[in-house]
Amino acid sequence: MVGIPLMIAATAIGVTLIYASILDAKERRVPHKTWRLALVIAVPAAVWVYGLTILADWRTAAAYLVLVAVFCGFFYFFQAVNLFGGADAYALIIITACIPFYPLEPYFGASPLGFFPFSVLTNAVLINIAAPVAIFAKNILEGNRAPVPCLLLGFPVDGRSIQNEFGFVMEDIEEAEDGRLARRFVGFTESLGRIVRGERRLYTKDLRLHPNDYQRELALYRKAGKVWISYGIPFIIPITAGFLTALFMGDILFVIMKAIAGM
Repeated sequence: MVGIPLMIAATAIGVTLIYASILDAKERRVPHKTWRLALVIAVPAAVWVYGLTILADWRTAAAYLVLVAVFCGFFYFFQAVNLFGGADAYALIIITACIPFYPLEPYFGASPLGFFPFSVLTNAVLINIAAPVAIFAKNILEGNRAPVPCLLLGFPVDGRSIQNEFGFVMEDIEEAEDGRLARRFVGFTESLGRIVRGERRLYTKDLRLHPNDYQRELALYRKAGKVWISYGIPFIIPITAGFLTALFMGDILFVIMKAIAGM
């Protein structure tokens, strides 16, 4: 009986995710109003789902409500410490709160846990891993040299047009008194530390929207010739892909584990 309200919520959220992905890819911004219609449709459907589940088996309902609260709490925390973008966390929280169970039986079957948001998250992470593999291969083929993490997460672009790219700058570049440039890569640990401390990374979008505020940096990048930036695929896109694959195909990680185990 919960299948109907779950599919109503999944349809509303799925359409909104696709639209949000298009917005984020074009503008690198997803306004909060983007989710309003989905919430108007999905929240009553979710209340319907929880009500039916409580009536059928309150212990199962309580267990899933705890899972929902924990996952939503983690997503909110990750956004608060800048490990997730606001739109990414918002999308995951909405999915978690409104679609706790699989709306339909996916092609490869549901995971044993049966917690739909977990499958969405693991699928999104696995799909997102494909991008670094492709970037690494591209860097190797082009002969780009950098620490391995940088080879996986970024690539060099023309410093004269860096503001037209998408991503954040992965190098610290300074000019010495003799005019020579001193440059170093910002490692993952250092970058993560900066994020946790609330120090905002320099995005190419900042250079594009506020060039007058970054005249010094733009001059250094032009002089440097090539500057390394991260790849600019918004995480909302893997989340959307993870949502759709979890909905129709199932849990990718569970499928892989079953294949390895020969089940």
